[in-house]
Amino acid sequence: MTVKEIASVLEELAPLAHAEDFDNVGLLVGDPNQKVSGVLVTLDTLESVVDEAIEKNCNLIVSFHPIIFKGLKKITGRNYVERVVLKAIANNISIYSMHTALDNSNLGVNAKICEVLGIQNPKILIPKHGTIKKLTTYAPLKQAEAIKKALFNAGAGSIGNYSDCSFGTEGRGSFKPGEGTNPNTGKVGELHYEREEQIHVIYSFEKEKKILQALFQAHPYEEVAYEINTLENPNQDIGMGMIGMLETAIDEKEFLKQVKQRMKASVVRHSQLLDKKVNKVAVLGGSGAFAIAAAKAAGANVFITSDIKYHEFFQAENQMVIADIGHFETEQFTKDLLVDYLIKKIPNFAISLSESITNPIKYL
Repeated sequence: MTVKEIASVLEELAPLAHAEDFDNVGLLVGDPNQKVSGVLVTLDTLESVVDEAIEKNCNLIVSFHPIIFKGLKKITGRNYVERVVLKAIANNISIYSMHTALDNSNLGVNAKICEVLGIQNPKILIPKHGTIKKLTTYAPLKQAEAIKKALFNAGAGSIGNYSDCSFGTEGRGSFKPGEGTNPNTGKVGELHYEREEQIHVIYSFEKEKKILQALFQAHPYEEVAYEINTLENPNQDIGMGMIGMLETAIDEKEFLKQVKQRMKASVVRHSQLLDKKVNKVAVLGGSGAFAIAAAKAAGANVFITSDIKYHEFFQAENQMVIADIGHFETEQFTKDLLVDYLIKKIPNFAISLSESITNPIKYL
């Protein structure tokens, strides 16, 4: 397989279009057409990880965090980022990053945290807006069902766990083919009326190119009339954080002890305990202070995240407990998620879990 082919598999899980605007995701170093001898999955791409890839004969590193985040004006080896890039290029190793594309996936970072902590039926905590689009087109009645089927096969018409969703209205369309046209029906220079169905389907924005290709291929008309609108409906399948329920309500202290043990956290920094049972938990891997208000509004008893500053703990306002377990600790199981996913998708291929510990924070 090539780097590009493996990237396509990864983008089925976390489309790059779902990443935040500030992020730097996708292929950061390397040739997309290079044949892959093996894949090494890591949280961070450090020099030790590149050395590990060389040792294991892996010429593709799939990393959660991007080693190149800001623009590089020079690559001279003066810092750890430049040294990683130089070593990767020198050894023909490609580096691919997923970061917030995987953060925003409903099967990504936060779903893995929920799995580890036994949080059931998790839902997106902060759904993305502006990512759902609606396609409206017009089709002859005889071809309408075939066109809808083509659109569904391309990914249109999915709402939550429902698929093949559409709405249609029958009406009468008109058109007059001009000189040089080759109409499927009607005659050049004559006004023609056709019984048509107005078809509406929604879709996630990253599928637009594929859906339009399917529309043009399935539609009998030489010129296909269609319109696209962006909806403000929240996308329940894309967004930051997750919230769900514990199977059994549990004491706050006991729950935090479980979190510390299961998430392999050295320290749990938390706001004032409220002497209440915990049954609804919100999680957000990485820096999650921006989601405190959303977790409170969703009725979470505990919000698990990292990188909370002193004054941000006050935002709990005795409505929930904020628990900061560490940045690395919230994301450490991400590489296990990716290895399991790749092995399932491309069995009998060399997929390795990095053994390098990349957490830069140490505890005394």
